[in-house]
Amino acid sequence: MRYVPLDTPKPISKIGLGTWQFGSREWGYGPDYEQRAAQIVRRALDLGVTLFDTAEIYGFGRSERILGAALGDDRAKVVVASKIFPVLPLAPVVQQRAVASAARLGVAGIDLYQVHQPNPVVADTTTMRGMRALQDVGLVGEVGVSNYGLRRWRFAEAALGRRVLSNQVRYSMIDRGPEKDLIPYAQQAGRIVIAYSPLGQGFLSGRYDARNPPAGAVRRANPYFLPENLERGTELIATLREVADAHDATPSQIALAYLLRHPNVVAIPGASGVEQMERNAAAAEIDLADDEYAALVTAAHAFRPLTGLAAVPKLIRARTGR
Repeated sequence: MRYVPLDTPKPISKIGLGTWQFGSREWGYGPDYEQRAAQIVRRALDLGVTLFDTAEIYGFGRSERILGAALGDDRAKVVVASKIFPVLPLAPVVQQRAVASAARLGVAGIDLYQVHQPNPVVADTTTMRGMRALQDVGLVGEVGVSNYGLRRWRFAEAALGRRVLSNQVRYSMIDRGPEKDLIPYAQQAGRIVIAYSPLGQGFLSGRYDARNPPAGAVRRANPYFLPENLERGTELIATLREVADAHDATPSQIALAYLLRHPNVVAIPGASGVEQMERNAAAAEIDLADDEYAALVTAAHAFRPLTGLAAVPKLIRARTGR
């Protein structure tokens, strides 16, 4: 495992574990998944993973409980990250919700506490006042945000009066927006971009095509998995396979290695089983050659999916079968 080259109280692994799927039925992993979740966490620890990310909204608290129980006595050794869902994120509310999350996780302090989404009407001045109070009493170590643009990330940091260590955003080879400004800022300022959905919810795994679409409510609602977009992604997947063959790796591992080439980027893929966790962790050790990275960049830029309003009618037809 490799770690982010920053001065943090605990090392932050370049591959973390995202736990949205813990206790969340919409992923369609079945009733036995809670037991598997504990096995995944234990194996992640064995592999040197130190960043475990959850949120109070995941399974309405079940993800936090499952993660905390699975970590057990190792909770103090790793970076436990959670997120507040910002419904009325006034300072007292932020403090109350952090206490509740810490209790579910079974920790004395949350290593990284993040604002899950920017609130459109509540300014970060009051939210960060609550975060600062949590840091002052030792219940929160580092503060982070999620789904913030660069301007609001910097404003949140000014409001906190301390570093806002991380910004957790959707980032993958098919969602490259953070490369424009968030990643350059992170590298310049000594901050971290945490990439969620780093495999495009499995689009980049090469497991799916127009004749073999994914199951599960989350992926069925994602326009990338429309048959037309799966067809459009054929060349991108082919390039991933070509690079993967040269490294005796999988397309998913190469897609992760693409992100991790940036020193201040951490990826938090989920895992449906222990073997997938092992493959994800191994991606941290892959070094892409310059020409391989260039080929991946070219293939990623050539992918033009149907998204936004244009995709809505097709999504509806896909969901209703009409």
